Amino acid sequence: MNPFLLHPEPPPPELAQALDLGGWSWKAVSDITGTIASEPDRGWAGAIIVADLNPERALGFCRDLRNKETPLEPILLLINTNHLDKLMAHWDLFDDFCLIPLQPIELTTRLQHLLAKSAKGSRQNLIQYGPLALNIETYQAALAGQPIDLTYMEYELLRFLAGHPGKVFTREILLSRVWGYDYYGGARTVDVHIRRLRAKLGEEHANLIHTVRSVGYRFGQSRWKI
Repeated sequence: MNPFLLHPEPPPPELAQALDLGGWSWKAVSDITGTIASEPDRGWAGAIIVADLNPERALGFCRDLRNKETPLEPILLLINTNHLDKLMAHWDLFDDFCLIPLQPIELTTRLQHLLAKSAKGSRQNLIQYGPLALNIETYQAALAGQPIDLTYMEYELLRFLAGHPGKVFTREILLSRVWGYDYYGGARTVDVHIRRLRAKLGEEHANLIHTVRSVGYRFGQSRWKI
């Protein structure tokens, strides 16, 4: 698992001990420059920011993490009850908080919850089918981890088909659902884009898009076995 970013450096001994006992990987940094310089190749799992002694500085560091080109999340803020009022106007800077003094079981539970929530959010932005992955936010497509160069309409057609695996669509339905009801092109438009998609998927994966004779096209396998 990727390490958590901890701030400040060094972290409180009780936090380091709780993370070590829980089997969590971590690395402490003192400033935002250290965050960038120490970031693992696969990124941080999230951040744990200690705000017991200087909550303003800790919240400022959270703001720096949120303002990165790729905002860091999830962020867990550790704070004591005397400073809870500091959180009221800054809910956007962190995803959850944990009270100090730490209870290791609470820390682990909150980290597990944040990671599960983050993973769910990521999955909602992806369409995956076998080796194919489509990111619906960035309009990127990859096959077996390798990017596929698609035009806008090729991507839209593939996204629609991959989002309904096993279902058969006529050319007319694909025209209306992908190109839009105001599009007046003929059914040949669909055939041309399907042919281009298959070419870009390559010989090994072209059969992800099936031709259903006299009907239209289907992506992936049908749930019905004949």
